[in-house]
Amino acid sequence: MKISRRQMLLSAALATAGLSTWPASGAVRPKLFPAADRFLDELERAATLYFWEAADPTTGLVKDRSLADGPDAREIGSIAATGFGLTGLCIAGKRGYLDRREVLRRIAHTLRYLWEQLPQERGFFYHFINVRTGERLWKCELSSIDTALLLCGVLTCRQYAGDREIRRLATQIYERVDWPWMLNGGDTFSHGWHPETGFIQNRWNEYSELMMIYLLAIGSPTHPVAASSWEAWTRPWFEYEGLRYINPKAPLFIHQYSQAWFDFRGRRDRHADYFDNSVLATRGHLRFCLDLRSRFPHFSQQLWGITASDSANGYLAWGGPPEQGPLDGTVVPCAAGGSIPFLPDECLRALRTMRERFGERVWKRYGLVDAFNPAANWFNPDVIGIDVGITLLMAENARSGFVWETFMKNDEARRAMSRVGLDPKPGDS
Repeated sequence: MKISRRQMLLSAALATAGLSTWPASGAVRPKLFPAADRFLDELERAATLYFWEAADPTTGLVKDRSLADGPDAREIGSIAATGFGLTGLCIAGKRGYLDRREVLRRIAHTLRYLWEQLPQERGFFYHFINVRTGERLWKCELSSIDTALLLCGVLTCRQYAGDREIRRLATQIYERVDWPWMLNGGDTFSHGWHPETGFIQNRWNEYSELMMIYLLAIGSPTHPVAASSWEAWTRPWFEYEGLRYINPKAPLFIHQYSQAWFDFRGRRDRHADYFDNSVLATRGHLRFCLDLRSRFPHFSQQLWGITASDSANGYLAWGGPPEQGPLDGTVVPCAAGGSIPFLPDECLRALRTMRERFGERVWKRYGLVDAFNPAANWFNPDVIGIDVGITLLMAENARSGFVWETFMKNDEARRAMSRVGLDPKPGDS
């Protein structure tokens, strides 16, 4: 396979960071040296334990959060955490963290419940549910983005399992979704729908984690939307310390979520290379954290990261650049965890520093706690499912590309990317 100049330059840069690379699927993937790989193996093993223990064994629905030390009595679940959890089960089966037969049994139970019992409307599911009963909580919305996160997990299982029933259920769950209905007469998707009041006015009309919604909808064989909807959302350009990339005022996770499943490496549309864009966004975020050192001296090249998370004062959607939220020095592990494939050396250094420096205060049964503030001596007692999930999936993608390669076996995913012009870039294969 011919190696492009871009690949050779990236290989040289990673070699100086203690990493090596090889071409895979038309793109470069870091090959981790043993110490880094062992650390990620421990991180993934702990994370998959969360998705086993925090899921109801009958419904398969995953709790939104749990004590970091182990299971608790809370029953609040989320369909987004369930989507990460289904993918996490595939990783656990592939890695041997859990018995494959038990993994397939849990996946089948979950998909049966999603297809037959969990309340839905036109294929979309409610954001928060009781993990034991499936009951909608807090009159929450029928969520377009959280349904998309769930479907990514469902479709990963379809390709991983090799089981006829699982493939049938996954296909039925995906093909039931009436994507044009969620457009609500417009060109972009609504954030969701309430049975009491109808569609939410806010729309997915600006670059964010939205890419997965549009690709799933464009690729649907039963209820697709036009490929032109890919052009309906805006891509705001942003500059920070000499870096220029697409970046709205939003936390770092928006650059991570769609890329946990859809493989954007070595592809671009007429607007951008979205994988490279996330590399720049992560680098910009690291520089932003370093610029906070005058206020929070514990931030450094070895300790950084802020994205939507818990805080000592509740859940906050904070980060930067540009600065968002009442920053107080809290460090959020999944900021680096969700960006491991983008800046492997910098992200791994941060994650390993967290464990080495703070030990049992940050490293619990399910891995790293959701957030902590060393200056205030505050260490979150909880983990949050979606934050555990994005770290797990991106760690596995950095190690093997397994989630990308499994998910991209879905014809619908490849078809959607082709329809919107996300074709391999010349010279990168």
